[in-house]
Amino acid sequence: MTDVSSADGRILRVAGPLVEAEYVTGTAMNDLVALGEAELPGEVVAIRDRVVTVQAYEYTGGLAPGARARPLGRPLSAPLGPGLLGGVFDGLLRPLATAGAWLEPGAAGRGSGPARQWEFVPRASAGDLVAQGDVLGEIHGPGPVPLKVLVPPGRSGAVDHVAGAGRHSADAVVASVAGTPVRMTTPWPVRTPRPVRERLDSPRALGTGQRAIDLLFPVALGGTVAVPGGFGTGKTVLLQQIAKWCDADVIVYVGCGERGNEMADVIDEFGALTDPRTGGRLADRTVIVANTSNMPMMAREASIHTGVTVAEYFRDMGLDVVVIADSTSRWAEALREFASRTGALPAEEGYPAGLASAIAAFYERAGAVTTLGGRGGSVTVIGAVSPPGGDMAEPVTSHTQRFVRCLWTLDRELAYARHYPAVSWAESFSRDAEALGARRAATDDPDWPARRARVAGLLAEADRLADLVDLVGITALPAQERVSVLGGRLVREGVLQQSALSRRDAYSGAEKTAALAEAVLGVVDRCRELADAGVPAAHIEDADFTPVLRAREEAGPHDADTVRALGRSMLDRLGELT
Repeated sequence: MTDVSSADGRILRVAGPLVEAEYVTGTAMNDLVALGEAELPGEVVAIRDRVVTVQAYEYTGGLAPGARARPLGRPLSAPLGPGLLGGVFDGLLRPLATAGAWLEPGAAGRGSGPARQWEFVPRASAGDLVAQGDVLGEIHGPGPVPLKVLVPPGRSGAVDHVAGAGRHSADAVVASVAGTPVRMTTPWPVRTPRPVRERLDSPRALGTGQRAIDLLFPVALGGTVAVPGGFGTGKTVLLQQIAKWCDADVIVYVGCGERGNEMADVIDEFGALTDPRTGGRLADRTVIVANTSNMPMMAREASIHTGVTVAEYFRDMGLDVVVIADSTSRWAEALREFASRTGALPAEEGYPAGLASAIAAFYERAGAVTTLGGRGGSVTVIGAVSPPGGDMAEPVTSHTQRFVRCLWTLDRELAYARHYPAVSWAESFSRDAEALGARRAATDDPDWPARRARVAGLLAEADRLADLVDLVGITALPAQERVSVLGGRLVREGVLQQSALSRRDAYSGAEKTAALAEAVLGVVDRCRELADAGVPAAHIEDADFTPVLRAREEAGPHDADTVRALGRSMLDRLGELT
């Protein structure tokens, strides 16, 4: 039996990631505990009858009753500082770059590599009066995002001293405020939201470069999105495209329980891609938290909290951050597995009764805010949902829909028809569309609300008529309804469909998106005029619509002029039908 000191407890029972140990005076909920000789990290989740229940974040093979359980007296925290951007970490924010081919259990199994030094530039002087959130200095690294050293929350007063300009290690004390040392890297409990001055209702849209989203279902900066879809509907591809092209300052990509080969592809692509905003590497403003399906189950549960905590760190510097969690269903499965081991009363489909509260707590950490230092920043959360068998009524999907502002439902039939992105216009929604449309109308695009309404109405009309076409055939419909069916096809193929592999069309700027929609709507209007003038509907349907259908590939990401020229060419062709 392992020797146990008076300050340590003994392990009483081990059941997978669940470990029960003796209570040690001073142990509190959410405290970390080092388990066994390897000091496997675990977190206190229950205290009852002088027995502490711990969820272990590592493989517990080899742990046995009688081994040491040493309370660490602090909660699970993420070290926030330089070195995050461009890095790949596990669910506890330990770097994977220095790990071996196989991850060894225990705190010592994940080295931090050689110590790096970072360039520090002071922005305050000794004697200055500062408040929480004020800038003490900046850290300059190889990437495009300058980091700020801020006065910690709850601290204010006179600056005792500030380190001079130069290179310092990540854990160096670079300033002191009212006797409180301020380091480059500071820990923060991952389950505690970082404080802000106030939350805002942001009317600014997050540009994703995906037309089906930006045109029909936009999301506000600081908003929340769920992306449900069954296997093979393209969730991972869509989220990767948003990570590559959205106009956020920092991307935090959390691979939560996904397959290792998919995470490997994400890391390879991000490392090779050129950042369209800066011309450098996209990875230099990306943080990847990789907790794949073969990694410890409970570290998966912590990974999304870790990702959001990292996002809040950058938000407090006045940046717009996007958190992509792929997928929250795997996170919920970890909650279910642990709940079953603790004997918690199961609810629907075996998930714990607190599932809805856990999902709400995750998404409510998103938001556009005024930081403690008075800067504007935001955290936008986009979570994939993987319903088993495509069942959209299962608990994770149904609860998630209650707490998000946008829903981008992926349609299996569209995906199997090779329509990317397979966002269903009938089953998706955006609760922010009206507010965002009003802002667009008041600033740079007065026609945006009307354009969106016309496109959505045309798609709805085409869907309504599709059932009739299946029953009686297209030739049985009146000419105007046949034009509506044709218009729905032109919108789907000429506007909403994109190619994730195309250099010209993987990303679509706001000008190009507007021009494509206007071109297609103009063609539909001309077709209606021809039908009213007595031109047979069959002649209209037989017209060659190649110019307007190929405009998305012929024009570059921001090339609206080429789209308009091809639209005019299509109108000239239709004019010949008269």
